[in-house]
Amino acid sequence: MVKRTFDILLSGIGLIISFPVWALSSIAIIMESGGPVFIRQDRIGKGKELFRILKFRSMDKNAHRESPVKHAGERKHRVTWVGKLLRATAMDELPQLISIFLGDMSFVGPRPIHPEETKINGSKHSSLEDVPGFDKRCSMKPGLTGLAQVYAIKDISIERKIKYDLLYLEKQSFLLDIKFIFLSFWVTFRGRWESKGRKL
Repeated sequence: MVKRTFDILLSGIGLIISFPVWALSSIAIIMESGGPVFIRQDRIGKGKELFRILKFRSMDKNAHRESPVKHAGERKHRVTWVGKLLRATAMDELPQLISIFLGDMSFVGPRPIHPEETKINGSKHSSLEDVPGFDKRCSMKPGLTGLAQVYAIKDISIERKIKYDLLYLEKQSFLLDIKFIFLSFWVTFRGRWESKGRKL
């Protein structure tokens, strides 16, 4: 109850004070490559229920119309100039405040997994159901930030992601969530989301 109340209050405040960022990001995207400003993607949530997240478009239009698997190996070449800035500061994820406010996500938790995650990152498993720990991971809401997001390098394998997520589930507390939120603000301030990787 405390976590959900905190999510509602913080996401509500965030949606209000971030309005200038939404406006500037939208204008920049349109000026560089036209619309659409946002993309919608399916993600796996708590209890393995699919829900849809909203993100600022950071790649060319055609890339976002294709399956992530199709262009997984050439993502960097298809990121726009505005997209690079949005990704480095994690501002492309800002619209997910709506998902937090609605209750599909929490501020802190495992990143919401794409249904084709095993193919995107070249897992040795053929499906997410086969990855050890996946069922347990899905017992909690996905989050905007968390252990793997702050400490792991970008684009790690799904197996390693789940190991981080299960460690968070074991150690989870409100104070730990506050710590991850502050660390995330620090990484955002430094614009290091595309290159970060901290030691535990």
